[in-house]
Amino acid sequence: DPLQELKEISRTRDSNGIELIPNDSNVFVWQARIAGPTDTPYHGGVFELSITVPEQYPLVPPVVKFKTRLFHPNVHFKASEAHTGEICLDILKNAWSPAWTLQSVCQAIVALLSDSAPDSPLNCDAGNLLRGGDLRGFASMARMYTIEYAMKR
Repeated sequence: DPLQELKEISRTRDSNGIELIPNDSNVFVWQARIAGPTDTPYHGGVFELSITVPEQYPLVPPVVKFKTRLFHPNVHFKASEAHTGEICLDILKNAWSPAWTLQSVCQAIVALLSDSAPDSPLNCDAGNLLRGGDLRGFASMARMYTIEYAMKR
């Protein structure tokens, strides 16, 4: 129940670099800000997520998308304006469980930033760099996007 989570979240705001922000007028619409994990090219960045909670939640997973552009194999990105921010993460699809909360979903997304799954990429360029062993190339692209889009100037 989103209302129950709202009560919980007010007590746990900003734990682990995650900030969940409910919409003032619609309990089914949320935003989140997550900090890029240390020891990754995303470190120092703050990434915004949009979260849409379906009425059947928690039986059905929320729809979570990155609003901040980033270079990651499991986040949909195109060089054009067709950046959807879609996230390829099993818990948001077939591995969903009602035990997950919005907070734990955000924690799983932070973990995905640290440990990607390049074998099922939404961003083929990022996936190909990692699968080809070009960790340096991947890290420099991811860092460039983090500096450009996720760091406050």
